[in-house]
Amino acid sequence: MEIFRNLWRRKLRSTLTVTGIVMGIFALTTMGAMAEHFDALLDGGMAYYGSNIQVTDANASIASGFGGYMSLSTLARIERVPGVAAATPFANESADPGALSVVNMGIPDFISSIDPNLDRYSPLKITLARGRWVTDASRGEVDLGSAFALEFHLQVGDSIALPVRPADAQPDFVNHRFTVAGILDPTLTAPDSAAYVSLHDAQMLVGDSLPSGLAGHVDPYQIISGVAVYAKPGVNLDALAERINAAVPTVEAIKPSTLVGAMKSGAAVFTVITTATALLALIIGGLSVVNTMLMSVTERVREIGLKKAIGARTRHILTEFIAEAALMGLIGGVVGYLLGLALTTVLDAGGGTGALFLVTPGLTALAIGFAVALGAAAGLLPAVRAARLDPVAALRAQ
Repeated sequence: MEIFRNLWRRKLRSTLTVTGIVMGIFALTTMGAMAEHFDALLDGGMAYYGSNIQVTDANASIASGFGGYMSLSTLARIERVPGVAAATPFANESADPGALSVVNMGIPDFISSIDPNLDRYSPLKITLARGRWVTDASRGEVDLGSAFALEFHLQVGDSIALPVRPADAQPDFVNHRFTVAGILDPTLTAPDSAAYVSLHDAQMLVGDSLPSGLAGHVDPYQIISGVAVYAKPGVNLDALAERINAAVPTVEAIKPSTLVGAMKSGAAVFTVITTATALLALIIGGLSVVNTMLMSVTERVREIGLKKAIGARTRHILTEFIAEAALMGLIGGVVGYLLGLALTTVLDAGGGTGALFLVTPGLTALAIGFAVALGAAAGLLPAVRAARLDPVAALRAQ
């Protein structure tokens, strides 16, 4: 109780000190929550791209004329490469052309054909929150990612025209109406922004977006965007990618290690940002606590001398001042964390396009624990100074 009384007697100074800690922990919480969400996104991406080989047309920008598409007949050649366990053809299309999406840290809404091999071969598990899965035989049905469904306020049984017509759509813009068959559980990664349809329907949508030079001359049901290749047990994916490139020269099989390495580089950037935020909290909060505690020691010299004169030991004085500083850290940490939590919750709920922040138990413990440790560490020097005061000299002080 004495610690609380000491803080209350210096309300203005204590408030200013706590405010400094609040600012630092608020910044740490908000930036940390964004980094946590980004890390979850990267973890999902690395789980998926680290489990298969992405194969696309090697000559998309040269003479093929398919603008990033490959012939469906190439699938059989890929499947015959030794070490291939399964190969899933996929067709992708933008779901909301021209839209600037902030869902999943900038991943735009997209339409993709369903991958029946994903659950069997990939550690990235996608589950349904409600409804049912579309299948290869489905026509005019779609499974929506959680963020996609939230953005357009859709439930199972509702319908949506895909791709979404942009405000500046050309007169020849074509879309098709789909019925929502299912809505996915949140994954905190790319599938949250997806609209999954059958391969047939995805090829239909790709056909609608073909360049005028190809439209009418190419059967859209014979082209795909690429192939996801899964390896047999014990087969090295990078080595298998090299074998695919050698066996099928018309395609480019991207090594999983290349994609995962690029994602890890992105994660390193956010780690630097979070670390810088923590240092900001240390500088702002730490200096304010040191200043307040030094002033407190100066003002309470006679009180400290009296306590030592009647038997208070050095450890008692140390404990009192460190506990006082740690309490200010705790108060500032809790308030700063709650303000950060409130802001991230409001932004996530009000954006209408899914989460941008992820507050985890680990982040909670870091923010509050860091604040307490910061306060205690910053109060250590003033506490040592107070504990070393000579009681006779302290009692004579004015």
